[in-house]
Amino acid sequence: MLKQGSALDRYFKITERGSNLSREIRGGFATFFAMSYIVVLNPLILSGADSNGTTLGFTAVAAVTAFVAGILTILMGAWAKHPFALATGLGVNAFVAVTVSTNPGLTWPDMMGLVVLSGVTMLILVLTGFRTAVFKAVPDGLKTAIVVGIGLFIALIGLVNAGFVRRIPDVAGTTVPVGLGFDGKLLGWPTAVFVFGLILTIGLVVRKVKGAILIGIITSTVISVILEMTLHIGPSFDGKTANPQGWSLVAPTFSGWAAPDLSLIGKANPFGAFEHLGFVAATLLAFVILLSIFFDAMGTMVGLANEAGTVDENGNIPDVDRVLQVDALGAIVGGGASVSSNQIFVEAGAGIGEGARTGFASIITGLLFLVAMFFTPLINLVPFEAVAPALVVVGFMMVSQVGKIDWQDWGIAIPAFLTFTLMPFTYSIANGLGAGFIAFVLIRTFQGRIKEIHPLMWAVAAAFLLFFAVGPIEAALGM
Repeated sequence: MLKQGSALDRYFKITERGSNLSREIRGGFATFFAMSYIVVLNPLILSGADSNGTTLGFTAVAAVTAFVAGILTILMGAWAKHPFALATGLGVNAFVAVTVSTNPGLTWPDMMGLVVLSGVTMLILVLTGFRTAVFKAVPDGLKTAIVVGIGLFIALIGLVNAGFVRRIPDVAGTTVPVGLGFDGKLLGWPTAVFVFGLILTIGLVVRKVKGAILIGIITSTVISVILEMTLHIGPSFDGKTANPQGWSLVAPTFSGWAAPDLSLIGKANPFGAFEHLGFVAATLLAFVILLSIFFDAMGTMVGLANEAGTVDENGNIPDVDRVLQVDALGAIVGGGASVSSNQIFVEAGAGIGEGARTGFASIITGLLFLVAMFFTPLINLVPFEAVAPALVVVGFMMVSQVGKIDWQDWGIAIPAFLTFTLMPFTYSIANGLGAGFIAFVLIRTFQGRIKEIHPLMWAVAAAFLLFFAVGPIEAALGM
């Protein structure tokens, strides 16, 4: 039982933020369950061979992914004191994997070295106050749109991870990118688990039951384990054959103890890409990584802080510099450990939805990642379908703020609309932010209200124009 006014309470401001120890612990567990899939997914994404035919190794990537996530999340909790958790960012790791496979002569250490350099640049921007200044230059209406966009993004992640929504192959020339279930039908026990979990979680949240989200995850997990043990459903893809009615990625199973392989730490080569690709090509790649981690984290931070209620009356986030410092370190440490840039995860919203309001919850999440590095039943036991309902419900909570946008002011309304629609539609927070920022600058200019545009918004909009033009620039340079 937490004693009000104790050293722990004062340090994390648990009572001050309207929370208590049990909420923080439940929130820490909920966040871990919601994002633990990255320990399995990251090795799959980074599984390809580089130009030398070298692979990073599945077990090594899994162990280091959990280790780095654990250390950085604990640091976020202890230093920045927010309920945010970090792990390998899905956007950057996919970009890294694709780039390694398509650029002759580029090795894994070379590409991870560019991630480190991007992180160092980011840390410099944070320490000079530039990144914080950009955050403060964003209009309130766009900050609200970021919250709404991340809510939609979280909900889509949940629906897709559960197999409730699936991408439709373009073989038939269809113009519909996604559809309901498989071939327009909901199939399989895993989908049934998701539907059950969603109904249960919504019911518990509506009834204001303490621990609603965590209860939903645990109950759905227990049902998933029973179904897998009795019916042997298996994963949706086992590396060779597809099973539309299988579990999305993790088929719930018990795993034993294994000594973690941390041999990838320190293998990055910061200047290798410049040697193999040349200065211009390597700089362009580093720029894309830098912009992605710069704005992904800022958008996620704004959305989660608003949901946690830690934003003050002036729209500022307490200790925002510390949050951004840890996030910048995430790129440096993640790249240096060869598991790609680590960043704040939107799935931390599951813990916030459970009641987490302070960094103590992040310490719980981080410790669970460190435990998972040695003993992984919690990773392989919880399928996406059991966690997805929490993401959908938290998505609803965040989207509910859409009413705060001034829809009569088109200079805010149109950029806000572009921001929160493109985030889920392009599966990228950075893309939504870029479109919204550029639209804001353009429309305010058209309206003759240039004075309302902060100078930094011009700089950010220009940077995003360059970001979106990387493809044509590469084509023009023959890259």
